[in-house]
Amino acid sequence: MFRIKKLMLPLATMITLSVSANANAASTLYYGGDILTMEGDKPQYAESIVTKDGKIAFVGKLTEAQEKYKDATKRDLQGKVMVPGFVDAHAHFYAFGSQAVAANLLAGPDGKVENIDDIVSTLKEWSKGPNLKRTEGWILGMGYDDAMLAEGRHPTKEDLDKISKDIPVMVTHISGHFCVLNSAGLKKAGITAQSKDPKGGKIRRMADSQEPNGVLEELAAIPLMMKSIYPHSKENVKYFLKKSEETAMKYGITTAQEGRAMGNHEDMMMYAEEEGFKIDVISYLDYSMKNNVKGMTCAGAGHHEKSGEDYTRMKTPWVGKTYTNGYRVGGMKITLDGSPQGRTAWRTKPYLLPPDGQKEGYVGYPAFDDDKELEELYGLAFKHDWQVLTHMNGDAAVDQFIRTMGAAAKKYGNDDRRSVLIHGVLMRKDQIDALKALKVIPSMYTMHTFYWGDWYKKIIGKDAAQLIAPAKTFIEKGFNLTIHTDAPVALPNQMTIVSASVNRTSRSGTVMGPDERITPYQALQGITINSAYQSFEEDRKGSLKVGKLADLVILSDNPLKVDPTKIKEITVLETIKEGNTVYRKN
Repeated sequence: MFRIKKLMLPLATMITLSVSANANAASTLYYGGDILTMEGDKPQYAESIVTKDGKIAFVGKLTEAQEKYKDATKRDLQGKVMVPGFVDAHAHFYAFGSQAVAANLLAGPDGKVENIDDIVSTLKEWSKGPNLKRTEGWILGMGYDDAMLAEGRHPTKEDLDKISKDIPVMVTHISGHFCVLNSAGLKKAGITAQSKDPKGGKIRRMADSQEPNGVLEELAAIPLMMKSIYPHSKENVKYFLKKSEETAMKYGITTAQEGRAMGNHEDMMMYAEEEGFKIDVISYLDYSMKNNVKGMTCAGAGHHEKSGEDYTRMKTPWVGKTYTNGYRVGGMKITLDGSPQGRTAWRTKPYLLPPDGQKEGYVGYPAFDDDKELEELYGLAFKHDWQVLTHMNGDAAVDQFIRTMGAAAKKYGNDDRRSVLIHGVLMRKDQIDALKALKVIPSMYTMHTFYWGDWYKKIIGKDAAQLIAPAKTFIEKGFNLTIHTDAPVALPNQMTIVSASVNRTSRSGTVMGPDERITPYQALQGITINSAYQSFEEDRKGSLKVGKLADLVILSDNPLKVDPTKIKEITVLETIKEGNTVYRKN
């Protein structure tokens, strides 16, 4: 594997702290702090490291480094902490830009929205600012959470009509699986009382009629969000992607993931060709991207395409393990169900509190109601040796994954495919051995313990809520565990996911499954060496070792040494990609 990349740094990153103007032209010696190598199953520290020509040239004793690299630029860490650059195990990189541009509708601690009136006032204020021109004519807000709103429900078109009756308004749910439109937005989207629910989605209706109430679920929402909230003009595309990169680098991410690329794949190819990414970006193309249609959006309003041999975008030269200007396609993304906190995840047991419009006994629903179609998709990926990331949350979805991917593995073999289970929040522990037999890499979304731990006690029960995202069990069973933020569901703060994995404490302070807590070192493995392995890059990234890329992060404190409850307060001071500083905290 190798990387072809343009080096384009903004003026701010050229300000130095005793760093050479071109970090790749000379060696740099780092010392004077905790340098955590992430090599091995137990913490190992080095006195110093030296970087040269974009790679790590030396790891070891300071006296030896000083002798071998007499002319190296000296960087005293002054007691701060150096770790490998963070390798994102799962998020939606492209939408980092949307999150930065749109109105922030998150609840605390990431935002300030507590009720529907806050949504209305926040969007009214945002619409007066400069970003409306960036959002293709939509008043846009991201991240509302019905579980945290005082009203305990989604906003509706009547609520959003208070913002504007003429300009289309869209607010997206924190899960990324719902959105709400005002009346003008519904009209622009062509959604009426006569519109039928798409396969794998739902248009919620008024209580006394078939008129849409503004709330859209799953595949009624996702294709529309992709089409509406992402930029169309080249100018805006570049603006959004610059914001995406800035956000990733702020949180120490040197390899980011676009975990469900649709039409935005075309935008990222363009950006790579014309601008060049400063960090590495891996895309996983949604299974619905087929044919050579410009934009690669879902057919219709989310109807499934039949699998076949015409996935031409998966045959693009961008697919593989080589980056060009910081971009590559790692494989395919398949989604089996929805959001657990949104109660669209597919379970074998009913939700205790069904969502609006659903009856007692409701268990969520699948994205695929035909196992044969899914078997064909996995077979197609295995036949062409495409890595597959699969979103699944409910235990019924995990059962379906085991059945259908298992059939493909039996037919085509399963050596070193590194198929990834994304989320698995509401899975059963008895499913883990079957996943082990399939050599699956689990990427756990442990942040649910904090953000929705208290909510799960209401919707699935106190005892079941203790079992969500069983990270420790996976480690004890010998899995290569990774952890992720799924940003922009939350901010892509890697210390937040480390903290949640270690503490498993809900907003109310309740510990959600103490037996599933993992150590700070295991959590760091989940965002460095293990996540590098997940993306077939463990030979180049994920630890501080001679010959690997000089992808580095300097932290304010050591996650292994601070009080575990303080991990979330650790900040990224500097992000270094292949020897070049790409972010420094002011």
